[in-house]
Amino acid sequence: MAHAPRPHRLRLSPRISWRSETDPAKLHAALEERDRQMSEAMALIEVMQAEIEEREAEADALRRVGEATGSAFDLEEILKVTADIAIQVTETDSCQVYLYDRANDDLVLRAADETGQSMVRRIRLKLGEGITGWVARERRYVAISRNATRDHRFRYFPEIREEEYESILSVPLVSRNELIGVVNVRTRKPHEYSRIQVRMLSGIANQVAGAIDKARRTRRLETTAAHLRNLSEVSKTVTENVYVDEMLQSLVDMTARTMNYKVCTVMLADKATGELEIKATQSSSLEYTNKPRVRIGESISGQAVETGTVVMVRDVRTHPEYRFPDIAERAGLCSMAAVPLTYKGDIIGVLNCYTEAVHEFTPEEVSILRSLGAQAALAIVAAKFMMKSAVVREMHHRVKNNLQQIVGLVRLQAKFSKYITVEDAMTDTLNRILAIAAVHELLLRDDLESVCVNRLAEQILTATKQSVVQPNMSIHMAVSGPEIWLPLAQATSVALVLNELVQNAVEHGFRELTQGRVHVDLDDNGERIEIRVTNDGQPLPEGFNPAANDRLGLRIVNDLVRGGLGGAFEMTNRNGIEATVRFPRL
Repeated sequence: MAHAPRPHRLRLSPRISWRSETDPAKLHAALEERDRQMSEAMALIEVMQAEIEEREAEADALRRVGEATGSAFDLEEILKVTADIAIQVTETDSCQVYLYDRANDDLVLRAADETGQSMVRRIRLKLGEGITGWVARERRYVAISRNATRDHRFRYFPEIREEEYESILSVPLVSRNELIGVVNVRTRKPHEYSRIQVRMLSGIANQVAGAIDKARRTRRLETTAAHLRNLSEVSKTVTENVYVDEMLQSLVDMTARTMNYKVCTVMLADKATGELEIKATQSSSLEYTNKPRVRIGESISGQAVETGTVVMVRDVRTHPEYRFPDIAERAGLCSMAAVPLTYKGDIIGVLNCYTEAVHEFTPEEVSILRSLGAQAALAIVAAKFMMKSAVVREMHHRVKNNLQQIVGLVRLQAKFSKYITVEDAMTDTLNRILAIAAVHELLLRDDLESVCVNRLAEQILTATKQSVVQPNMSIHMAVSGPEIWLPLAQATSVALVLNELVQNAVEHGFRELTQGRVHVDLDDNGERIEIRVTNDGQPLPEGFNPAANDRLGLRIVNDLVRGGLGGAFEMTNRNGIEATVRFPRL
């Protein structure tokens, strides 16, 4: 920066004594010296007058900038007025104002005179790129009087007709030691920038930088206050809803709306599988909502759950660890913050927040998201406890009904079965009781509202292998198919049906065999559920009809499928014995 000029000193010769001076030559010389001194004094007065006028012009320019920045609330208006004033006070031909974009780490043209208006927001420079980028990086002004386009730091932009300009004065915008941007003025003819011009443009730059910094801090405070109000509103909505699914949907809807995010998604952790499943989102992209699960520790969401920290990504479309960049591209997603949902040190899921464009998540914003995540986790746990309490009360009634159902089955056994030993009768009864118990056990372990048929089938296979399969037998048992969830009423009937079909497959299919397989295959088309129990044991007799068969187990299956589930049941010889149950989804 230029320094203030030193005070001018006027030195006059000693006073001439007109009366004592008699030598004409000396008198003439003295008069000439006095004239010379008077001329110097007048010249000095003119210089001082010019400096006073320059100071007044500088003060006037700063006053005008101050008035503009003080009265204009819109940043674009402030920058436009600044460009106009900079041209006037420096008597130059063109001006551009660049602002530093911290999110992208580059400079963006934000204001210009008529020659560059069309390129506002379209020209970007990295720090150190071109004269402007050099000034921003070094935070030092550059004044070039002629041939500016030949400077080794120059970068050419034909859109703003830079070839027409000979000189450039570029000054950094800095406030509180933080880079705000750069302001440039240029002339078409060669021009030596005076000390006062440099000082005036620097003064304007300092004042504008301070105004922009103040406006940004004010805007951040206003944004934080708005976010806190929104947080309170979201928290109230979340904590008032006792239904987990509805509560999570309200959470993502309100968070996206109040925080101005493109998409918000809640994924909950399944500790049994080590995977994260989407439980709520307001994305309209089916491709996004139906994307495969991610494992804990995998992708950005999995990392947030594994580490328990907020993970932020500037652009998921190009990040090497984001698993679905193509889906993000098509869904219009860019920046992402993954916030773990933590309750008493236990991470139960993650809140993913996406923006449409590149976005820098501020510390205040992250703090708010953390608070929101903690509120959501608490609400999820509370809702599950409340649901569990409601389910337990409901189960008291259902246990009574199930006990009556067991009593009915025992009576059927006593009337129709032909057990050879009491042990066989007790084993069958025990397995049926365990099948119903498995439903309630899974109900308490899962989401309290429904039961996973896949896990139910696995438990029944395990119980059958332990109680029915003889030690000398090698029976391979497995479950396959999509994950299917059923309400308690249907799940209880399905448990009894599966128990009878699996036990029947082992007892009758492998009566004379010691090895083979029993397979449970599940299918769900959205309206109808199909369960197939197959075994490669002894085939069915010719003309076998399960509906007319007098076996107690098949009679129970028929009654439960047709009466309890409203479906159909058949058994055929197909690659072994295949028992198929079909029933509509409630």
